[in-house]
This record gives sequence, structure tokens and C-alpha cells, in this order.
Amino acid sequence: MTARPPSRRSPHEPEPGAPGGARGVPATFLPGRGAKAEREPEPGPVPGPQPEPQHEPQPEPEGAPKTAPKTAPKTAPEAAPREPAAARRAKRTGPARRGVRPAEPLDTQERERLLHGAHHDPHGLLGAHPVPGGVVFRTLRPFARSVAVSAKGLRVELYDEGDGLFAAVLPLSELPDYRLLVSYEGTELEVLDPYRFLPALGDLDLHLIHEGRHEQLWQALGATPMVHEEVAGTRFTVWAPNALGVRVVGDFNYWDGAGHPMRSLGASGVWELFLPGIGEGALYKFEITRPDGSHTMRADPMARRTEAPPANASVVHASHHTWQDAEWMAARTGKPVHEHPFSVYEVHLPSWRPGLSYRQLAAQLPAYVKDLGFTHVELMPIAEHPFGGSWGYQITGFYAPTARLGTPDDFKYLVDALHAAGIGVLMDWVPAHFPRDDWALAEFDGRPLYEPADPLRAAHPDWGTLEFDYGRTEVRNFLVANAVYWCEEFHIDGLRVDAVASMLYLDYSREEGQWTPNVHGGRENLDAVAFLQEMNATVYRRCPGVVTVAEESTAWDGVTRATHHIGAGGFGGLGFGLKWNMGWMHDSLVYVSKEPVHRKYHHGEMTFSMIYAYSENYVLPISHDEVVHGKRALVSKMPGDWWQQRANHRAYLGFMWAHPGKQLLFMGQEFAQGAEWSEAHGPDWWLLDPSYSAEADHRGVRDLVRDLNSAYLATPALWQRDTVPEGFEWVVGDAAEDNVFAFLRFDAQGAPLLAVSNFSPVVRHGYALGVPGRFTAWQEILNTDAARYGGSGVTTPDPVKTEATRHHGRPASITVTLPPLATVWWRAV
Repeated sequence: MTARPPSRRSPHEPEPGAPGGARGVPATFLPGRGAKAEREPEPGPVPGPQPEPQHEPQPEPEGAPKTAPKTAPKTAPEAAPREPAAARRAKRTGPARRGVRPAEPLDTQERERLLHGAHHDPHGLLGAHPVPGGVVFRTLRPFARSVAVSAKGLRVELYDEGDGLFAAVLPLSELPDYRLLVSYEGTELEVLDPYRFLPALGDLDLHLIHEGRHEQLWQALGATPMVHEEVAGTRFTVWAPNALGVRVVGDFNYWDGAGHPMRSLGASGVWELFLPGIGEGALYKFEITRPDGSHTMRADPMARRTEAPPANASVVHASHHTWQDAEWMAARTGKPVHEHPFSVYEVHLPSWRPGLSYRQLAAQLPAYVKDLGFTHVELMPIAEHPFGGSWGYQITGFYAPTARLGTPDDFKYLVDALHAAGIGVLMDWVPAHFPRDDWALAEFDGRPLYEPADPLRAAHPDWGTLEFDYGRTEVRNFLVANAVYWCEEFHIDGLRVDAVASMLYLDYSREEGQWTPNVHGGRENLDAVAFLQEMNATVYRRCPGVVTVAEESTAWDGVTRATHHIGAGGFGGLGFGLKWNMGWMHDSLVYVSKEPVHRKYHHGEMTFSMIYAYSENYVLPISHDEVVHGKRALVSKMPGDWWQQRANHRAYLGFMWAHPGKQLLFMGQEFAQGAEWSEAHGPDWWLLDPSYSAEADHRGVRDLVRDLNSAYLATPALWQRDTVPEGFEWVVGDAAEDNVFAFLRFDAQGAPLLAVSNFSPVVRHGYALGVPGRFTAWQEILNTDAARYGGSGVTTPDPVKTEATRHHGRPASITVTLPPLATVWWRAV
């Protein structure tokens, strides 16, 4: 993967020297550009003159006519029209003004902290609060000319305290239901006061967050449209325990959060603010005051939707998708993956058919995958990532499907369509690291938060990214809940966890002196082990029928063992359902890339995998990693001329589908694409264009893949006993001189399938193979050398009779002709 350099300033952050110090204020709000506000004299009974309002650039707050249609939900009240001046004067000079007095000035330090965005409890200063002799009202409305309180049918002007603060004490015996009437240059708005509301996040949520045990964290943190105290709006919450203060910024306040500071909810480290009138589609970020007093604008780590890169604001979102896959979801719970077919087509969605959206992909991808007979698709990372060249493996929006292809509901629509076609959906999940972008997770609240404080443990040496602090309960909770989120909210059927080995070892890709040992002096990352165990246990408990798959390239013991089973190393199993067999992939590709005359010296590369085949539950992967960065496409790895390359390619696929373990094939390899994959243009579909002279060669390979999957699905011997020794027996494992491999697979009832691969370009006539004696004949059911696949057509259409001649230690045998560079499957009849 290519490391992403830190991005430049967010497009939503202010240009240096913005007019009046206001961030993102449009020119139409500069002094003298808009309509001049009507000014009225202060009523006589009010003691003390109000200072003249400062002519600052005038942004519109929530509910303003220019932004309300975009951000306000349907239930949100619109801004009230401006009353006639005479009516306003009547209210302001009425008897209710008697007794209104200025509020006690704020403590200087409290005021400074509030205005600097460094106050832990702005609700304690703003809003309405009982005081001796009445109720004090105070609001922070930067750039407002005046603010009045409207309550019980009366209007009372507040005193201007400067710096956008307005306050007064009203002679009331209790807190009223009130609105704020905020006057800007040329307009007056009636709005609800965000600081009149109690916290919209409950004590149980805070307790679970603090304990790191909130398994539905996305329902507590982030931006949540809701009705709170009978008012429609959005609750904003963020975990930032080191922050001096946090403010909400967005398109609804012109990216200036001075008027929207959040409150700290105690020891949880969570900050919260409910903003009435803000609804779906609003863009937002959090402006965090670091411990050193500086400010940083950050995207929401829990955002469920984001802008499409290169923009990086978070988007307020609520799902409206109605799932249609109840039958699929119910059926998957009774299908243990180890005892059922599992043939995976790996897809990079943005480049499979470049330019298609999620919904357009839903019209094409399910039909294509179903036609080829794959049982599942594995989607390369879907979560939002700023750098397309990372292929999705450097994530900044862990809870948001990438906006490049559409909305979260659009992605749900695609998953629904795949399920309707009978296709399971796995996705790559990347809890191993995250990029250093200064608007995302890195030093999120001014100090290492999601990453370890120890720089030797924080920096990922391979990709220039940062690793997660798996020992911090809240960080572990963030990741565990994220795994659950994709399975519960998007009906994902499996998670393929990327780069597990880099998580398990403290010295991964590090030289001596570049890493620190664990508490026992070892190199195992004990926190990462505990995290993976917790993640797997939680997903399997909450999401029946889901499978987790580890990309783990070492010999770590017990990757797919249950977490409560202690292995020889003293660790419980990691709890994965399946593990990529990186050893098989490497060894087998070494073998087939050799010229046939040299393969006899590498014969053990193809047989070694059976030494450890049952130590884990394996997937045999020919993934994207094997067809990029100079490794060449699968068919291009093969030696010989074009005919021999395709023959080797077909024989290898036949061997792979018959070998114990599930199988995964990356897009483009199903039709023998000769070029490496590039995320810029995707598979070379033009190779299947009938006008191309070699179209038949590529279509023949794709036809083989379709028939491999068809025969695989119809043959329980190939998938029912994948993980137990009783499902496999060698027939010929030592014929190095012949480049021949032959083995039997058995289903639960003992019915066999015989698979024979001849990796030499020689037709071998009269080749004897030992077989079980209880069957009278064997029928060829698949031959990769068939003419319809582009082969030479050396096939055996008629059943081959069993002979009572011992061979290979068996009481009976068959004599067959082995086609060149081919794999043949026979079924007992």
C-alpha cells in the first residue's frame, strides 16, 4: 500500500486573514453589503444604555432562511417572519419590562475560557438559570446586532455585554418556555436556544463508553438526528478527553463555532451539544481546543457519512433504507462456513466498472458474480479513505462508506441486491493502522489518543501510518463497535481483517532498538491479542452467521482456534473463523512460475501445505496483493508461450479449487487478464469484446471458472470436510519427475472425488492411479484441457472402469490419459 502524505488544509477551514476574523463568511454579509437593520431606541425603563453594536460580518445561525432548507429536518420550525416595528415597540415598552436588569458580569477567567472555546460547561454560563430575584438569560451570538428573549407572549431585549454575549435578568419565578429573537444586519430570526436543553446522552451510555463496553457506540457518539425534549434537531457528541473545549462548526454556522461550544460530560471524556433545527445533510466538524490552547478542526471519528474526497467534512445522516433480505439473514445462521461452499470473488468497487455508483453496481455486479457461481464477494475496504491510491487501506472514516460511490443507503441497496442474488458479502476491515491526516484521528484532541503515546509503538514502519492503542479501553471499544456496526447496520456477512500479523508482533518490520517489549519481555503485542479476541467473540455473539477472516502471514498458533482454548504458547485462540493461507499462496505460485523442466526440483512447494492444512481453517487466496507492484497478473506469472501460459493458468485454478480450503480469486483473474491491476482503470474488460482477436482465449478461461464453481457447489467432498484430515488422502504426492499430483477428497458420507494435476506439457498415456476398490467406475466431470476452455481437447468422455490391480497402496486402480498442463476431476460412479 502507498502511504498517504498529510493532506493540506481542509477546504472548509478559513483562509488566513478572513474578513473581520470570521471564518468562511460570504461577501454578502460584509458591512454595507446587506440591507441595513432597523434600529429602535431602547425603552426608557431599562437602566443603563446598551453599547452600540459592532458592525462585524454577519453570518446566519441555525434556522436562517439561506441555510434552513438544506439543514433543517421537515419537522423543524422555520424562522419566524419579522414583526412590524410598531408591534415590537408595544411589547418592549409594556409593563413586563419593569424589573429587568443587567446580569452579573461573568468572572473574567470564565468569560475568557468561554470565548476561547476552552470551557468545560458552557451550559452553566449560557441559557436560562434561576438567580435571586428572577431568571438570568445569557446567550453567545457572535456578530448579532441585538438579541431578545420571547417568552409568554412578551419580548425583552437583552443587554449587549460585548464579544457576542447578551444577557439580562428577568423578574420571573420559574424558567419559562422561551425563544431567542436574534437580529443581524437586515434580518431577525426566531430560534431555540441550544443551551436550554438537558444532555441528550444518558448515564448508561456514558458509563459504557467510559468502561469501553458500548457495543453500539455509533448510537451514542457522532451526529444523531433526533427529537429531544419534543424538539427536532441533531445531537453532536465526541470523545476528546484531553481537550480544553470543543465546539461544533458547520455550514449552518459558516464554519465558525464560537457560538456553539459543547459541554463536557464528566469523566467519560465525551462532549455533547444538541442543536435544534439542524437535520440531515448538514456538514460539520469539531473545533477542538488542545491542551496548549491552540485549535484544530477535525472530522467526526464516528461520522456515518462524509463528503466525497478530497473534501473531508462529516455529514449528518440518518438511514431510511428498508431491508429486503430477511430470508437471507435468517438462512445464513444455520450455515457453518467450514461445512458449506465458500468461493469468493474479490472486488475493488471503485474500479470494477469505473464510474459506477453503488446503485449502478447493484444492477451489474450481483448478476455477474451469480453467473460465475461464486458464493461470496469480498469488497476491498469500503470505509471512507482520503487517498484513492491506498485502495481503501488508509481509513479516516471508519463508520462511513466511501462517498465516492454514493450514500450509506446506496451501499445498503447494493448489499441488499447481492443478498437477493444469493451472494454473501464480505468486506475488508482495517483495524491495524490509520493515516496521519491532521484533520482526522492523529493526535485527535492535541495528544496521542487513538495511537499509543510511545512513538516506537505508534508509528507503523511499512506504510507511514499510525497504529491503534489497543490497550486503551475506549480505543478498543471504538474498533470492536465498528466491527459490529458493519455487520448489524449494513448486513455484512463477514469481515476480512487486514494486516493481522503487523498487529500481533511488537517487532513487526522493526529492527533492534526500534521496538519495546511487552511486560513479560516478549515481542507479542498482548493488547492487540486481547483486542482481536474481544472483537471476534463480540461479533460472533451479536451477529449469528457472520464469519471473520484473518490475513495473517506468520505461524501464530491458534488464529482460528476458540478464544477460550489455550494453546502451546500460553495464549487463547484469536477466535477467527478462517485464515488466509499465505504459505500455500506463496509456495504454489513459486512452483507454477517455474519452467516445467525445473518443477521437479520444487515439487515440495505444492505438497508442503498438506503438512499443516488442518492446523487452521484456511482460505486459499489469489488476491489483489499478488497482481500488483511488479508481481504480474496470474496468467503472466506462468512460463511458456501464450497457449502454455493459459494452460498453466487453468491447471492451477483446477488444482486450487480441489485443494482443501476455501478459495478466493481477485477480479480480472477469472478471464486471464495479462496486465497488472490498477485502481485507475480496473480490469481489462475489452479482452472479452468479440471484436478482439484473442477474445475466445479469455472467454474460455472465464467459462472454466464458471464450471469450476458449478462442479464445486455440486460436490460436497470439496467443501464439507475441508478442515479435518478425514476429508483428504494423497494418491500421488511424490511424482516429482512427472510433475503430477493426485489426491482424493471425501464428503461426510465418504463419497470421493479424485483430482489429478499434470504440470508438464507432456500427454501421459496409460497413467495408473490407485483408487478405493468399492466403486466400479469413475467419470470425468471437469477437465481444464477441454477445447471449450481453449485447451488441446485431451479428454475422457466415457467412464473409466476400475481394475482389481493394486496401485499406490490401494486395492484397485484406474488407467487414464493425463492431458498436458491440466487438472482433471473424476467422480466415482
